[in-house]
Parts: sequence; structure tokens; C-alpha cells
Amino acid sequence: MQNLYFAHQPILSREAKVDFYEVLYTPQKSQDAESGFIFESSLVDTLVKIGTQSVLGKRRAFIKVDESLLLGNKIYTLPHEFFIFSLSADIELREEVIKKVCDLNEKGYILAIDDFAPNAASMSKYSKIIDEVSFVKIDFNRTVLVNEDSKEMVARVKERGVSVVARNVSDKLRYEFAKSLGCLFFQGYYFSKAKMFEEDQCKPSRLNILKLYSLLANNADFEVIVSEFKKNSSITVLLLKYINSGAFHFKNKISSIHHILTLVGREPLSKWLMMLIYSMANIPNPKTSPLMLMVKNRTVLMERILKEAVPDAGKSMLDQAYFVGVLSLIDVLFEEKIEKILDEMNVYDVVRNALLSDSGILGEIYALVRDIEEFNQKAMIEFEKQHSLESGTIGKITIESMKEVAVFEVALSSIDG
Repeated sequence: MQNLYFAHQPILSREAKVDFYEVLYTPQKSQDAESGFIFESSLVDTLVKIGTQSVLGKRRAFIKVDESLLLGNKIYTLPHEFFIFSLSADIELREEVIKKVCDLNEKGYILAIDDFAPNAASMSKYSKIIDEVSFVKIDFNRTVLVNEDSKEMVARVKERGVSVVARNVSDKLRYEFAKSLGCLFFQGYYFSKAKMFEEDQCKPSRLNILKLYSLLANNADFEVIVSEFKKNSSITVLLLKYINSGAFHFKNKISSIHHILTLVGREPLSKWLMMLIYSMANIPNPKTSPLMLMVKNRTVLMERILKEAVPDAGKSMLDQAYFVGVLSLIDVLFEEKIEKILDEMNVYDVVRNALLSDSGILGEIYALVRDIEEFNQKAMIEFEKQHSLESGTIGKITIESMKEVAVFEVALSSIDG
């Protein structure tokens, strides 16, 4: 049985909301996968586990389907209420394939075309199934000409009730191209840098927020911390609502900053504060902020991978791993060079070096986290070998992280207003 490696990428709407995910997966031995994925029972079993609300939350996930899975019976064992089945470009549209696509559509499976070029050739190729699919994905990693012909093809697809997803959007140029073509959804590493939200950055005073963090992290006097929170009422209100949301299972509702400090202590409060900073970005729906979900995913991966790579890692080291994750996107949030922000926050050297130069074990893990986001399978396997981890460990951690992010988002969405 081959070990499997997974990653998931958010797919965003024009309103900067995470509407879907794509689950990426490849067997450990992928030399034979160039002409199609190897769909063995272990992969199907794992996809069944992923296709649950505990992993995906309330969103569907795109998964790529090759001809062997499409024409076989195993596809009927996958929970179609959680997936969008994206037909691989190398599937030959023979009569039996067309018949199976129609059958799946009739049975309620949501289908997509994975690699649709906005030209007459693609329209011709997929003419017999275009009415059976709900999405087409255009690969912007390739040369996509933005001209009247391509716009017309996208318009024709949309007229058939099909939504257009731009995939592999890696920079602003491709993003603008995709928008000009009429794409409704966007996927790509560009959005991990959050450039899509340049006009929607966090508005509270950076200095005030960093001051609160510094007071907590540097063991300032209790009354000084409480006083500073009172000067920042919007942060205080959001923090109280979040902690009262049910995510932390306290017996009694928490009603004040004094109460929070007494029950949970300074260190957890500083962690929550940093996470809440991300949730306060002024985007249309902050409860589903891609930046917020991404930083949560990074913190979970940092801590879980450290536990595997360094089994005797103590609480202090795990806390440092957490802060590497939570600070990894702080430059995006504040639109400032991360070096300057870290200077103002006075963070530990081990955290600073990990963030700026991938130094030390925390830097190694931080680099791996970014590789996971880009689904760099080679880097995952190399990390496992270097740290004598069981093959497939990183894949398992990734799935567990997906679950934690889903739980976190449910808690976040329960906050009023």
C-alpha cells in the first residue's frame, strides 16, 4: 500500500470569501502518475474520511478524477455531497465516458472540467458534456490570451450555467487577467500573500495592537494590561465574544478582561489576541477570512510537525512554533516589512530567525509548511527522511490540520456581529 500526501487550497470568490477547497493528493511513488492518478483502495478510503464535515466544514472540495476512477464503481463510494469531481484533461471523451458523466450528473454528482482552455477547440472537445458540468477550471499557469475570442468563450460557458474557476493564479497579472475574462472563482498561491485584499487591510492602530501583545508577552503588571485593553474597546469586545462563543468550554461565561486573565493566563491570551488580529481585517465577511483560516492552518501544522520531529519538545518550544505560524502573515496584515514589525514586537531570536531565514528546526518546519501549501510532495518526503519519520506522517498531519481548521471556523462563525 502506498502512503498518500495531501494538501488543500482555498478557492475564493470575487468577494474574497472562501467558497470551496481543492484537495490535492498523490501517492508516494508518483513516477507512474503522469498519465493519471493511481486510484487504489487506500486512496478511496482516505477520500471517504476527508469527505466529511469534520474535515471540510460546510464547503465542498474539488478532487481530480482520472478515467480509471470515473469509469469504475469506486466513485459511487465517495460522499458526493462533499465533493466536486473534476474531470482530468487526459480523459478521452468516448461514448462510455460521456454516458458515465451523464449518469453521475443525474445521480446528483457535481462535476467540473479540470483543464478548460477558453478557445473554440475546448468548446468543441467538451460540447457533449458541457451541460452536465457545473464548473470549468482554466489553468493560468499556461499562456491564456485575454482577447475578444477568449472572453466570448467564457461568456458562452457561463450562459450554459457553468461557473468559471481560475486556477494557478500566482501573481497579480494573472489575477487581473482572470477577472477580465469573467472568472468567478480564483485559486492559487498568490492569495496566500493576500494581495487580493490590498484595499481591505486591518484598520486598528498597529502600535496599539502590538503594545497589547508586548505587555502580555513581557509579563507587564496586571492592571497595566487591563487598562490597555480598556483603551481598545473594539479588540476587547471581539475577544470577549470569541471566548464566550463556546470554543473553549469554560463552565461559566467570561465577562471581563480580569476574568480572562485569571482563568486562562497571559500566554494563551496573547495567542488569541494575535489570531484575533487576523480576524479583524475589514473584508466583506471576516468570519471566513482566507487570511484568518490560513494562519490557523499554519499554527496547527507548526505545532503538530514539531511534535513529530522533536518528540521531547517542551511547552516553550511548542509556543515558539505557534508564534512562527501566527506571525508568518503579519506583514501582509499590517502592510509593513516583517523585519520592522518583529523589531517592534521584540520577539525571541529563534522565532525571528525562523521567519526571516528558515533557520533552525522551526525554520525548517516553517519552510515545510509553505511547501505543503504549494503541495511540494518532494519536500514532504525529504523532511520525513531527514527526521526519520514514518512515511506518510506529513500527509496524516495535514488531514488532522484540516479538521482543526474546520472546527475553528465553526467556532469563529458562532460569534455574533
